[in-house]
Amino acid sequence: MEQEKLKEFRQILQNQLDDLLREAGKTVSEMTDEKTNFPDPTDRASLESDRNFELRIRDRERKLILKIREAIERIEDGTFGVCENCEEEIGEARLRARPVTTLCIDCKTEQERQEKIG
Repeated sequence: MEQEKLKEFRQILQNQLDDLLREAGKTVSEMTDEKTNFPDPTDRASLESDRNFELRIRDRERKLILKIREAIERIEDGTFGVCENCEEEIGEARLRARPVTTLCIDCKTEQERQEKIG
């Protein structure tokens, strides 16, 4: 892949990483600052449900952060944009849609087909 395109993808990934880390920081500060005491059990349950939902979202984002860091490492070591299964080049359109991907569209389609079978 051309150096200019790699630089562009690195910037896209870095921007996503920065946004996710900023959101994670806000969540932590909001949850630690919140010293709300709800005497009503329903209100308390609602708050707990909201917190659990927020934490599930942040856990998914944590996993995405790891994938973004791995993609940046692949840019560094020269393997970004190469399918880890068939070792063919991953299409630019696919990388733009999901820059953390490690599989070309054909291998991903096959993987999903196998998951449905099994």
